[in-house]
Order: sequence, then structure tokens, then C-alpha cells
Amino acid sequence: MNDARPTSLLICALGGEGGGVLTEWLVDIARHAGYAAQSTSIPGVAQRTGATTYYLEVFPVPLSQLQGKKPVFSLNPVPGALDAMVSSELLETTRQIGNGMSSPERTLVITSSSRTFTTAERMQLADGRADSAELLKVVTTFSREHHVFDMGAAAKESGTVVSAVMLGAIAGSGLFPFPREAYEAVVRGADTSAPEKVDRMAQASLRGFSRGFEQVSQPRAQAALVNDLLSNEELSTQAQSALQPDLAAKFPPQTHFMLGLGHARMREYQGDDYARLYVQRMEKVLAAEREADPAGAHAFATTTEMARWLALWMAFDDIVRVADLKSRGTRWQRVKGEVKAGDDDLLQVYDHFKPGAPEFAALLPASLAAGVLRWDRARVLKGKTPWALPLKIGTHSVFGMLSLRVLASFRWLRVRGSRYANEQAMIEQWLDGVLRGTRRRWALGHEIALCGRLIKGYGATNERGKDNLLHVLEQLATSQRPAEDVARAIADARGAALADDAGKALDSTLVAHGAQARPVKAQPIRFMRRPAQ
Repeated sequence: MNDARPTSLLICALGGEGGGVLTEWLVDIARHAGYAAQSTSIPGVAQRTGATTYYLEVFPVPLSQLQGKKPVFSLNPVPGALDAMVSSELLETTRQIGNGMSSPERTLVITSSSRTFTTAERMQLADGRADSAELLKVVTTFSREHHVFDMGAAAKESGTVVSAVMLGAIAGSGLFPFPREAYEAVVRGADTSAPEKVDRMAQASLRGFSRGFEQVSQPRAQAALVNDLLSNEELSTQAQSALQPDLAAKFPPQTHFMLGLGHARMREYQGDDYARLYVQRMEKVLAAEREADPAGAHAFATTTEMARWLALWMAFDDIVRVADLKSRGTRWQRVKGEVKAGDDDLLQVYDHFKPGAPEFAALLPASLAAGVLRWDRARVLKGKTPWALPLKIGTHSVFGMLSLRVLASFRWLRVRGSRYANEQAMIEQWLDGVLRGTRRRWALGHEIALCGRLIKGYGATNERGKDNLLHVLEQLATSQRPAEDVARAIADARGAALADDAGKALDSTLVAHGAQARPVKAQPIRFMRRPAQ
């Protein structure tokens, strides 16, 4: 705790953009979350409508752990010692960098790419605008990490002010130790128990918050995903070889890296035929995006996102996949490294499995799988627990490793199983929604593609994510409302589904956008015998 220091943030906003409101939001969030915070404002004069900078410090240790001690805060930012800077205008960002505020070793910079032209720029008879490319070069050179997007456009599309978008960007950066729910609770206001009763201004602010959050959190999550994939030596070698020349010629360069990772994953997961199916699906997405955006103004973002989420969904986890991952040589080396085992040390590794009826039924044809699932469902309706087979396998032993390798060799059986057929049918439904939405309007197709984020985890979590995605497709994506409204509704629904596992926020959002809430699923009542006293 003695080594802890406040996390510092400089907020740069032009006049009338709500910089003061943003600062008040952050202070309220910190205090409600139990952290000490202090803010100061520094009036200044800029070349446009007047600029005011706000300086905020938050001590990253909860007050409950300080044992009555109080941190000492600074009233002014120290040049070169900022942890982060957020700005609503590109030239204002570079002006603050020119003042020495940002450090390439320390400072996270979040800035809007939009411009508000200065008087000097407007006075020129010809084009007197500053070169945005040069301004961006300054940002990238003098920042540890940077995120640049058009905050003004995001605010306009969300029907709010830019301060809400800036708040979402700060939340998405993970700068402060506050959960997303804490930010949204303060924006929503006092009544957090009924999301449907949020007034229109708060709803617009929440939409802007969500846009800013995704603009910053998604690239960070994507970078983490890439690092995770590249940590797998086998996939890394394949991905580094990039795409084959014939595939590289079909797809724009912006998509090559993510497409290369996806293609390598498909070959490793199920072989060349499965990789060809992946490419065929991606070709359809690319054709639709080129039709909606012939100039490539959006840098083929929909195709890139689909390359990622489609690969993750197509490589769904089953018992064959788990056995393959558990029995790889790279995994054994990783375990040895984690426990720091030497060559002379005896290392024993036991893996615990508990496959149930759905896992075994997944590898059976649909007719046989239905019988197994009916039998297990009947057990549950009688008050019994779902059937499962607990296993403890010594991966260090010849028998244990041989068992896993035999199970991993059953990937030929995967494509003949009921789950494979079900997964492909749902993937096709999602893919069709992306294609239809993209042809209608680029933004709509992009939002539907991002719904691939809902598919995660395994078991009940995975099933819930697929149910949510299909419900969004059926209730929102097919709406005849203006495409901009549908895209906004899908973005709101996706954010609500990711924020609340129980689904209450998703249901409220669906109803708020005129769609039906998810149907209630029947759950069996299990009676437990009271233990003897």
C-alpha cells in the first residue's frame, strides 16, 4: 500500500461538451465504489470555443483497506507523469501532448479523430486544415497505448453528448478498478431497479457510453485474444505462415491476419475440408460488405470481425476437443513451467472430467442422441440429478495419455454427430442475418456480426449465449424499422446480454425496443430430502 500511487487522468474537452459532467460522473463512481478521488478544473483559452481541462486522481486502494489513512492528491497534472489522457478533439490532444503531458512510457491516450477547425485554419484562402495524419503520428509516438475513433459521430448516432462516449471509453480502457455496472449505475441515476423507467436523456447517455466502451474494449480484447492464440506454439507457427497466396489474393490486406488465424484454427480443429467451409462463408461476408461499402471506408471491419467470431464458433468445444488440448506436448511443457519442475523431478498430473449425457449425445446421430437426451430429461423430472460420469485420468501415465489420444482421434466422428449438425444450422442462421443486414446497411451487418461475442464458455453458459443470439436475430434483425434504429437496438441488446448473465437487462432492452422478451424456460422442481437430525 505504501508503494501505491493515485491513478491520474487528464480530461480535455471543448466548451459545451460536458467535460464538467464527465468529471462529476467519475468522482461519483469512485466514491460509490469505495475509492478516494479528487478532481480539479483548469480554465484555459483555446483557438475555438474555449477549452477547459479537468484533472482527476483516484487512489487504487479501497478506503476500507486504508485503515483510516487518507491519500494525498495533487491539484495539477505533472507533465510526463500522466497515466491517461482523454480528449474530444484531435488537435486539442496534440496541443496537450505538445505541452509535455503525455509520456510514451506511461500514458494511455484516448482521443477523438474528429476536428473542430481553428480560426487560423478557417482564414486560409485555400485548404488551411492541419494534416490529421501528422496529428495522429504525434499521438502514436507519445503514448504508451492509444485508441482513436470518432467520438462526435458516436455521440450523434446515439443521440447524446460526447461526454457520455468519453466515459464509456474510459470504462473500456480498464484504467480505474470499477466494474462497468458502477459506471452505468451513475449514468442511469438514482433508480437502478427498473431499467425500463430510465428517462430518455439517461437512455441516450447509456447508448453513447456503450459505443465508447466497445470502441476501446474490443481492440484490447482482440489484442489479448491474439496474444493468447499466439501463445499456442502450434497455432502460432501456422498463423505466422499467413494465408496461402490464393486466399490472400481473394481478401483485402486488412483481414489477412485475423483470417490467417481463423483458417489455421479450422485446419487444426477439423482438417482442410472444414477450413474450406470457413473460407466459403467468409467469401460470402466479404462480397456482402463490398456491396454495402464499395470504397472500403470501414476498412472491412465486418469481414475482420466475422473472421474472428466465426472461427471461434466453428471450433466449438466438445469432449474430443478437450481431450486433444489436454494431451498436447505443449500443454505438458506449460505445466512443467508453471510448477517449476526440473528434469529430475517426478511430476504427476491428474485431469478431472465429468462428461454428461449431452456430451456423449453430441457425438451420436440425431436419432440416437434424442433418445439419450430424453432418458436424461426423464431422470431430472423424477427429481434425480442429471447423469454424469466422473473421471480422474492421470495424464502422466501411459494409460491416461493413451486414453486421451484415442478420444482425440475421434474427430472424424464429430461431423457425424448431432451437435455438429445443430451448431452448423445455428451458424448458418447467424451468417444469413449478417449477410442480410450488411446488404441493407453496413452498420446493421456490423452490429449483427459483433453478436458473435455472445457465444462463449461451455455448458449452460454456451447454450444461453446461443439462445440470446438467435432471439436477437429473430426479434430485432428482421424488424422493418429504419436500419439505423435496428442497428442501435441490436447494439443495446448485445451490451445488455453481456452485462447481465441472468438476462433481465436483455429482456428489458428488448421490450424497450418493441421486441418480445425471451420465453421463460421450464425448470424442473427438485425436492431434497431433509437430512436426519
